[in-house]
Amino acid sequence: MAAQGHSEGQSVNIPPLFDEKDYTYWKTRMENFLQGLDYQIWSIVEEGDLLVTNERDKLIEDDKKKISLNCKAKSILCCSLSKKEFNRISACKSTMEMWEKLRNTYEGTNKVKETRIDILVTQNESFGYFLFFKQSLDREEYADFLEDQRQLHIKRMLPDMGPSYSIASGVFQIYFEEQESKALRIIQWYASLLSPAFNLSVTSQDT
Repeated sequence: MAAQGHSEGQSVNIPPLFDEKDYTYWKTRMENFLQGLDYQIWSIVEEGDLLVTNERDKLIEDDKKKISLNCKAKSILCCSLSKKEFNRISACKSTMEMWEKLRNTYEGTNKVKETRIDILVTQNESFGYFLFFKQSLDREEYADFLEDQRQLHIKRMLPDMGPSYSIASGVFQIYFEEQESKALRIIQWYASLLSPAFNLSVTSQDT
């Protein structure tokens, strides 16, 4: 039974529970929880298991402590996941591999991150006009527009990320608007190099 005043996932003694919702929020809380619990455990999650070189029958006390910390890190991470999320990472051999599996599922691999601007530029017909849409549409219409872009994004990421890939609406809105703003500034910069007289009409929208 949870202590009075704490529900599951909120106690300083219980890792925050991740059930597929709001990965960024859970990830930040989990990092803080592990660092506060034992920074060496956090290092195992982030950098990999502590190395043990001796044979099983020749383990020294320091080896046993390392093995114990490796197992503790994996146990804590497993205890912070719902059944569905646990099944997603259950085949992983190390805690770091489990952590990376979750991060790649909900944030994307480096390969995907590096190609996101290209995808938006070459395939997204609305590129460069999100500020126009945001200012000209009412809240409900803009939400529908973002949902269309989110579904399009998910469809295009499936070949790289697999059928389980998804991204929450709020997270996608932040990502979508941020990437379009960055890409617009890059295009404006290159255009100014090509011709000093060239000026994109969207400049005023970006201020």
